[in-house]
Amino acid sequence: METVLAVTDLAYRYERTSEAAVRGLSFEVAKGEIFGLLGPNGAGKTTTLSMLAGLLAPTGGRVTISGLDVARRNREAKQRIGFVPQELAVYPTLTARENLVFFASLYGLQGARRGERVAEALRRVELTDRADEAVQTYSGGMKRRVNIAAGLLHEPDVLLLDEPTAGVDPQSRNFILDGVKQLAKDGLAVVFSTHYMEEAERICDRVAIVDHGRILAEGRPSELTAALGGGLVSARADREPDERIVETLRRLPGVTRVDSEGSELTIAAQKPMESLVGVIDALRAAGLNLLTLSYVKPNLESVFLGLTGETLRD
Repeated sequence: METVLAVTDLAYRYERTSEAAVRGLSFEVAKGEIFGLLGPNGAGKTTTLSMLAGLLAPTGGRVTISGLDVARRNREAKQRIGFVPQELAVYPTLTARENLVFFASLYGLQGARRGERVAEALRRVELTDRADEAVQTYSGGMKRRVNIAAGLLHEPDVLLLDEPTAGVDPQSRNFILDGVKQLAKDGLAVVFSTHYMEEAERICDRVAIVDHGRILAEGRPSELTAALGGGLVSARADREPDERIVETLRRLPGVTRVDSEGSELTIAAQKPMESLVGVIDALRAAGLNLLTLSYVKPNLESVFLGLTGETLRD
């Protein structure tokens, strides 16, 4: 497959505080592929997308779009990038058509070609029949669709979507996700940032789970969940288990990982339902009382839990 976006050791450190927001990310995205950047708010996703779009200069690493170095050939590279930010970037008092004509002009589109691209973008997001109404009269989902249309006007090689379904109703979310899948089928490379794991499982070909500016795991959603094993047992006791108890749990048949945070235990197991009895017996033998005990079916969120021992932060 033809590589469109290549990211190598990408890093960003805030100048004022020297705090690292992104710590050496590397990945590639091919033509026709949807690549998910997954993680909680504050994981570094928006900072990463801003560097991919050439809006923020990285403090380390390299980004190329269709072979163009984004730092060295910024203007040319931006012509190949469609960027849809998390915050709505449209003028509410203008109509959808007027918004798109304005943005198309910024991309250098003029005359008949500009009209064609505006009409095509409106068709893509199914707003042709409402194109001449002010955006401020639109629902949240419709405004998101105008935002996406603006990113498609100049026929980019890669589309960067920063949480494009944030704050929209379920019907609009389904429409946006289906539309992104169709764009990829038509050959567009897509980077899709979200903290909704179910969205990534539904549309992404590959994903990178990111937290604290690092990639914790990367691969196809099915590969990541299969690597976890059968699933997770989550247990909460009346006090914090010591290391001896944790080691006992790690030696249970079929257990592949045990993480402890306070009185919370997260146990990855090949056959978690069979491991439940062993977990209960081990904790009781250690004198701990179980307050809660649950089984989590393998999915991307349980992969995140297994990697970090933390719940996703909204």
